[in-house]
Amino acid sequence: MMKKTTNNETDGLMNTIIGKDTVIDGTINVKGALRIDGKVKGKVISSDCVTIGSTGEVEADVEAVTAIVAGHMIGNVTATDKIELQAKCEMEGDLKTKSLVIEQGAVFCGSSHMKDSRPDLGFLAPDKSSKPATVEQKTNGK
Repeated sequence: MMKKTTNNETDGLMNTIIGKDTVIDGTINVKGALRIDGKVKGKVISSDCVTIGSTGEVEADVEAVTAIVAGHMIGNVTATDKIELQAKCEMEGDLKTKSLVIEQGAVFCGSSHMKDSRPDLGFLAPDKSSKPATVEQKTNGK
């Protein structure tokens, strides 16, 4: 049974695929998800997820919500949500995102910048504005 969408968005469905034997030189601007298995040179913009398959070769800057790299990529990637570099990928360029996953075996040459707020990991030094309790206060229950 097919689900009928109530709006004009694709709701995460893969609606554009660049095949293995396809070569594109220029700017690609896609509303929705994009998968690249061929060769792209230029710029890639997507309103959803850009996936570079294992046979994909991209020499471009990528802007998307999420980016997954499994093939060969040269260029900068800006993703508002997440970037994932899979185990057999070769990535050369700078990454800018909120969340970054680099699998073991991935080759990454570049810099990464994780924007937005600093996560509270629990072991970081507290802010100077909060007054730490003394050892005496902790042991006496004060």
